[in-house]
Amino acid sequence: MCGIVAYVGHRQAHEVIIKGLKRLEYRGYDSTGIALLNDGLNVYKKKGKVTELEGFIKGQNLNSHIGMGHTRWATHGEPNDENAHPHYSATKNLAIIHNGIIENYAALKQDLLRKGHTFLSETDTEVFIHFIEDIQQNENCTLDEAVRLALTKVVGAYAIVVMSVHQPNLLIAARKGSPLVLGVGRGEFFMASDATPIIEYTNEVVYLNDQEIAIIDNGKLTIKDTSNLPLTPYVQTVDLELEAIEKGGYEHFMLKEIFEQPRSIKDCMRGRLDSASGRLILGGLREYLNKLIQADRIIIVACGTSWHAGLVAEYFFEEFCRIPVEVEYASEFRYRNPIVREGDVVIAISQSGETADTLAAIELAKSKGAIIFGVCNVVGSSIARATHAGAYTHAGPEIGVASTKAFTAQLTVLNMIALIVAQKKGTITEQKFNELLVEMETLPAKVEKVLNLNNQIKKIAEEFKDSRNFLYLGRGYNFPVALEGALKLKEISYIHAEGYPAAEMKHGPIALIDAEMPVAFIATKDSSYEKVVSNIQEVKARKGRVISIVTEGDILIPKMSEFVIEVPPVAEALMPLISVVPLQLLSYHIAVMRGCNVDQPRNLAKSVTVE
Repeated sequence: MCGIVAYVGHRQAHEVIIKGLKRLEYRGYDSTGIALLNDGLNVYKKKGKVTELEGFIKGQNLNSHIGMGHTRWATHGEPNDENAHPHYSATKNLAIIHNGIIENYAALKQDLLRKGHTFLSETDTEVFIHFIEDIQQNENCTLDEAVRLALTKVVGAYAIVVMSVHQPNLLIAARKGSPLVLGVGRGEFFMASDATPIIEYTNEVVYLNDQEIAIIDNGKLTIKDTSNLPLTPYVQTVDLELEAIEKGGYEHFMLKEIFEQPRSIKDCMRGRLDSASGRLILGGLREYLNKLIQADRIIIVACGTSWHAGLVAEYFFEEFCRIPVEVEYASEFRYRNPIVREGDVVIAISQSGETADTLAAIELAKSKGAIIFGVCNVVGSSIARATHAGAYTHAGPEIGVASTKAFTAQLTVLNMIALIVAQKKGTITEQKFNELLVEMETLPAKVEKVLNLNNQIKKIAEEFKDSRNFLYLGRGYNFPVALEGALKLKEISYIHAEGYPAAEMKHGPIALIDAEMPVAFIATKDSSYEKVVSNIQEVKARKGRVISIVTEGDILIPKMSEFVIEVPPVAEALMPLISVVPLQLLSYHIAVMRGCNVDQPRNLAKSVTVE
């Protein structure tokens, strides 16, 4: 959500920034802009995509070795040229880009209006830079000191970069609640919302922590906190290959990431799981593993697709670990007064590791004394640093806004955590434990087999691309898969879709079923099979159009279904990693056939870093 890129060094800044903004397009945005220092502080900004900004600045004097750029996802003020970033200060001597929300901007704005300030936009960000300049003028202090003082008075979340016309080698950045990464090169520095715009130039990075300020001045990096305490930069090597953030011949990142799942699942297990020796180790849990084993209750907090992964994990933990589990929307958990007791463990799930609601839920749970485990994909992310322990999914970059490989990677890691706990607790037999390890090692090959059905699924998509509504039904472990299938269709094709437990169909949704209603059943062979057969018959009796995902060799359900997708057999508890894949492909193909922007669906951002 919003993207920041800034550069100072020997290269042409606009080339680095424009390329970086394109790498951040996956985050979701509606306008974009760039600021460069050359014969003054020049800001160019435009509603729309980065390519439109490129056309807008063509022919301008872009010769500059310092600059910053931004992709905006609208919060305060509609998407238009005026509300796009960067924003000038009152004198136009300063400019700012900002990701986040300043909650007390209205009060600050009223004070500045009384002082004679005039605003050109509706944004909180323009208020922010006016406020910084006002402090600098009134306190007669340096710009970095004015930024620091301003940060002590604003309320909200931010990642900012500030430039000054009077200091042509200076960039000032700060963060609280929104991610910001500094890239350290040879005689050059980069700033970005994540490492994807940086990795082409350097793999040495500094992850800014909350309430830290970075000052790059004349080739020197200084970091301090908002209380003015100097800090030592901690430079890390980021493990990310440039090829991983390119499409690699696929039409869309989403399709590439769906097809990467055999490898990403394998990478999740690599070095951790070995069925031949019965070994299962997650080093990131070691220090706090006993807390999980002794937990009276597990609370899972997450949003979106990660929440669906948490629902599957609830079934797994309760069946094999015999620990009660509650799965909470992080956005709800943080705003009520939840009961968190001694002996409770919280597991936070997030692909990006930057989800604002999940971070806030973590802080709330920590304040109540809970031990927090994190499951996320991005090394060095805020959630990885805020939790006591956890495990990375190692799924590799996920650029498509609609999460696919993150879901199956999260399930893989959560299942491994649960199996370790179950084995240590003695709530699973050694035979069952070893059987599940063997089954997990077969998952990559079985997902590959499902991917080979792509052309078949594409034909089904052709049949339903003009549908206005969809129902997804499943039971047990496959109920969260129904929710995930519906979410995928909604977010990329804009077709209204709902997921339900199949048994709940009779409690309302059955009223919607007619000859125009497609109903996707996750109907694999499991403990609920006969019940799902009955549910399919109920839909058929009302002329609903049935699409069934079944286990290979099933001869009963195909007779009742208009369309059938066969998936390989696997243990019931692991089936969500298989059964979700055809639903991902179905959503993808329907969206493409409808002419939708699959990788950047309207109104959505990859990482929701603001409320």
